[in-house]
Amino acid sequence: MAEKIERVKTLIVGSGPAGYTAAIYASRADLKPVLYTGMEPGGQLTTTTEVDNFPGYPEGIDGPTMMVQLQQQAERFGTDVRIGLVTGVELSDEIGGIHKLTIDNSKEIEAETVIISTGASAKYLNIPSEQRLRGGGVSACAVCDGFFYKGQDVAIVGAGDTAAEEASYLANICNKVTMLVRKDYMRASKAMQHRVNSLENIEIKYNTEVDEVLGDQVVEGLRVVNNQTGEKEDISITGLFIAIGHKPNTDIFKGQLDMDETGYIITKGKSTKTNRPGVFASGDAQDKEYRQAVTAAGTGCMAALDAERYLATVETEKEVVS
Repeated sequence: MAEKIERVKTLIVGSGPAGYTAAIYASRADLKPVLYTGMEPGGQLTTTTEVDNFPGYPEGIDGPTMMVQLQQQAERFGTDVRIGLVTGVELSDEIGGIHKLTIDNSKEIEAETVIISTGASAKYLNIPSEQRLRGGGVSACAVCDGFFYKGQDVAIVGAGDTAAEEASYLANICNKVTMLVRKDYMRASKAMQHRVNSLENIEIKYNTEVDEVLGDQVVEGLRVVNNQTGEKEDISITGLFIAIGHKPNTDIFKGQLDMDETGYIITKGKSTKTNRPGVFASGDAQDKEYRQAVTAAGTGCMAALDAERYLATVETEKEVVS
């Protein structure tokens, strides 16, 4: 490496609510954290226009502003926030061991503790009109954004338990929910299917896919196509929710950390501890159940506390040995 290897107490990977909250707690505990933002500084909330369900904002706040404020709060206590992407990882399996990470294929950092808060990315349909209207009526989180469509007609794409659960949630606050299922059956459990079918304001369209999202600045409708007959139909809606899954941004850690089949990092019990001593996971990188900003922030706090206690234990053992 051309640059000198840097040694830090705590390295935080990722800059969403989990990463910045971990940074706030770690810096207040004098762990002198260094945080690398990754490719999407601020995480998924930077693509959200309005955050109405985070405590402490009675009038709501737009996502990018909220993330800027979290960064400023972390920096106020001494966090060193840096733009950069982790491109290489060598995690120690020894208590008190040093973890080695490479940034942007050029800079090497040695860390006594690592807090992973790389988040997860929602899967989208990847059609131009959908991408253009993300934040303008296209959302990947009904629990986050459904409130803005109260009493309106919306559509949701998906056929699994998450899609069924979000369709049921939307049905309680929206006038009508059109559920688009690509195949002629749903993948959701029988219990979830029964719940969806029992709600009168949910209409399920099988063998149906999105052809185009209609609208210039905001969603005004949806053109769908029957993938068996080729017949197209326009639906009048104001919100489109994509519920076809999430992919945790954890590929760089595969082979070193325990993960489930999807790639979510497995943590021990109610802690943020991974299978490697001194490595902790928080936020959507390890949470596939809730995926909310407030729960991510909570696990960021937990990760910093776990890191602080781990370092104190290692220091105590060193003193005993000496």
